[in-house]
Amino acid sequence: MNNESIALYEAMSTLRAVRRLRPDPIADEVLQRILQAAAWAPSGGNAQPWRIIAVRDEQLRKAVGDLYRPQWQVYGENARRGVEHLQGEARTKRERMLDACDHLGEHMGEAPVLLVFCFNPNHMAITDAELGRPSVVGGGSVYPALQNAMLACVSEGVGCTLTTLLCYEEAPLKALLQIPDDWYTCAVMPIGWPVRGGHGPISRRPVNKLCFADTFGQPLEL
Repeated sequence: MNNESIALYEAMSTLRAVRRLRPDPIADEVLQRILQAAAWAPSGGNAQPWRIIAVRDEQLRKAVGDLYRPQWQVYGENARRGVEHLQGEARTKRERMLDACDHLGEHMGEAPVLLVFCFNPNHMAITDAELGRPSVVGGGSVYPALQNAMLACVSEGVGCTLTTLLCYEEAPLKALLQIPDDWYTCAVMPIGWPVRGGHGPISRRPVNKLCFADTFGQPLEL
């Protein structure tokens, strides 16, 4: 295994979106370890209401990329409007990220493996379904598997990023990959060897801006 010395906290603190990927194949044993990490993820009632389609066929990958490209073009155009209001380093970072997103938009189908994550809501206890707001609880039985797979990618030195724009193309994607009617898609994760530096330092809000003591908004002193 690559980078065996990487500890869990280091992996979490260096897991960043890697969108520039080489077309070189991922060895079966590397892919197996990444998928095994996903299988270890917790889920409600241990139901594991998710499945992964590892798309490696060249024509299928190209077809998935063709579905993704126009969705990114629309999303990316809207995202770039926000850059105009930024200045200095903040603008530079945002433009650099969008350039990488543009690259993925044009080349997703060239990534050696596309991990398509599917879920079946019939096997989930979605306890917030009737609360009159967007439901998120079901994702708690699915997205930990994505996170595990991404952390495994860090350990292997494999680039990855989580994308959800193809949910807008769910019907043609399901038809393309022969996904059953009662299964749906929630993410596509292109993985491959990085073109550039790969995973590394990330930028996040500090804990004291995200976590509170006892009640919402109450400062947490640690």
